[in-house]
Amino acid sequence: MKYVDEFRKREEAQGLLRKIREISRREVSIMEICGTHTHSISKYGVREALPPNIRLISGPGCPVCVTSAADVNRLLDFSRSRRDVVIATFGDMMKVPGSSSSLQEEKARGGDIRVVYSPLGALDIAREDTGREVVLFAVGFETTVPTVAATMLAAREEGLKNFSVLSLHKLTPPAMRALMDTGEIDIDGFICPGHVTAIIGAGAYGFLATEYGSPCVVAGFEPIDAIMGIYMLVRQLEEGRKDIEIEYDRVVTWDGNLKAQEVMRSVFEPADSLWRGIGNIPGSGLRIRDEFADMDAEKRFSIPPGEDAEPRGCKCGSVLKGLITPDACPLFAKACTPEFPIGPCMVSSEGTCAAFFKYRRAA
Repeated sequence: MKYVDEFRKREEAQGLLRKIREISRREVSIMEICGTHTHSISKYGVREALPPNIRLISGPGCPVCVTSAADVNRLLDFSRSRRDVVIATFGDMMKVPGSSSSLQEEKARGGDIRVVYSPLGALDIAREDTGREVVLFAVGFETTVPTVAATMLAAREEGLKNFSVLSLHKLTPPAMRALMDTGEIDIDGFICPGHVTAIIGAGAYGFLATEYGSPCVVAGFEPIDAIMGIYMLVRQLEEGRKDIEIEYDRVVTWDGNLKAQEVMRSVFEPADSLWRGIGNIPGSGLRIRDEFADMDAEKRFSIPPGEDAEPRGCKCGSVLKGLITPDACPLFAKACTPEFPIGPCMVSSEGTCAAFFKYRRAA
């Protein structure tokens, strides 16, 4: 398959790993900020194939995982209080535990909670049953936001009055800045997400190089992409450079997708946002502009904040900040498994705990 098979060739991967071993001299810590990278790196054994002086740290790049307990709980509270409303959400959110239940459990108790595969799926529900309110529980990074914004524009154009969105979207660069500002963890460089950067452009990470002296490489998600990204980053670190480089140049540009950015800005504006494990990060979320207040579920239904309580014993917050690996959590693979998850990092298909459980335990 074009653009897939050529990025999974064993010989080429081994050649790149040899190059990394040849040039790598110093101890470095590299954060892959995206959960998709974490899964690719885990699936193909990249972490174990690197020399021991290169440490890969998994960051807060899973949108389901970083959705705060307060936001999960307020949606659960809302679903219990408004059984007349249809809640549309992406599949991974169904099993994320709140303080007393999950969306999956609320659905079993009678809530009309439906899994959609795109925001347009929620719009279809609203079209089919114009007599009921439909709320899209919108999580995701910059990759997802343009499609949600476009869906809202379509709803307005069609004159649909029963469709609204609870925006819990997150922005990647402010979270990376927050990680650097905490000083809790040493990060020498970042592997940045290809899909997010296809929207925002590689230039969005310029502050990491200029203000923090941290180089970045934007990489794709096939194993050759990830290993090449690590090679490019190690080369920068060994040469003392602090640049923003693009490995994933078949998709990513310096400026990103300008049309998608325009659509995003037309509907959303930056706002503070609460991240699981990290706390409030200024300007790291997106709220719906006043011009679209009629489609803002938070205003339309006066949805109050939920209880911000983490599951007892769960270390997802520390995992998301890269302070520990999943196997350092006392619940990992014991009380917390994909079948019976306690924290969101074990639920999501992009969660670090799920990746470690699926690939590293098997190894």
